[in-house]
Amino acid sequence: MELLKILPWHRAVLAVVLNLLALCLSTTALLGSYWCVGTQKVPKPLCGKGKATKCIGVHVSADGGASNSSSQDVVHYSWETGDDRFAFRYFHTGMWLSCEENMEGPDEKCRSFIELSPPAERGILWLALGSEMVYISLLVISFILLLIEMLYTGNPVCGLKLNAFAAVSSVLSGLLGMVAHMMYSQVFQATVNLGPEDWRPHSWDYGWAFYMAWASFTCCMASAVTTLNTYTKTMLEFKRNHIKGYDGSFKDQSQHHQCFMPQQQHREQMSSYYQQRDKSLHSISEGVDFCSELQQKVLQREPELELDEVLGQSMEEDPC
Repeated sequence: MELLKILPWHRAVLAVVLNLLALCLSTTALLGSYWCVGTQKVPKPLCGKGKATKCIGVHVSADGGASNSSSQDVVHYSWETGDDRFAFRYFHTGMWLSCEENMEGPDEKCRSFIELSPPAERGILWLALGSEMVYISLLVISFILLLIEMLYTGNPVCGLKLNAFAAVSSVLSGLLGMVAHMMYSQVFQATVNLGPEDWRPHSWDYGWAFYMAWASFTCCMASAVTTLNTYTKTMLEFKRNHIKGYDGSFKDQSQHHQCFMPQQQHREQMSSYYQQRDKSLHSISEGVDFCSELQQKVLQREPELELDEVLGQSMEEDPC
């Protein structure tokens, strides 16, 4: 019995922990810009004072200074051919921003991913962002409901309703999160093919924020299943207790009726006894009447008649 009382409490704590974990993971993924990572193929810049690698060398005069001629009159020669003329810069993209490695400095250059996406796909991207926000909002609501249900134990019926609302909220949030993640993947792949020339990646893969978002979806659905399990178990216990209480009351009523059964059986036995006694008395009285009639007939007849003939005649006249 103690184990049965502890298990629902453990299930409630597990549902709260999973819901909180899903909320933290989804919020971190939404604010992060590492949904997709990769490299971009760009021409190498000219080498300068602050850039010595991944660049094209510039002729420097013997006095240590660059030529005083204008940049238009200077011709730069490079013996690099093929992919050697290009550099592969690192980039990472999220739902809000796309940041790229700055080839001329240590900082990153960030642009809005909404502006980089094709105009035909921006509506889907906004829908994905809205679904992600609603997903997080429903996770917050279900987390609050689960906390109230776990801490408020005064009325089990109210706790059961809170549990049901939390389960529905968790299921809806999980479905919205799944749709948001799939829509973002579609928009990103469209941007890879139709985005700006200077942004299109050479190679790319999903980053840790993308996997974190799907881990959040997994935790959310696990919390929803745990909450539904708790709700179902509680409902079954209520029904079982109700049926047990009804059977107990019915047994009490049957025992109450059984208290009057011996008296009824005694009355039935007495009535059957009196009926049998009346039948036997009636048969005896009929036998006495028959014998008296037979005696009168014998006395009236002639004395030479045999008793057997008298008895035979009387049997033919009055058969028993």
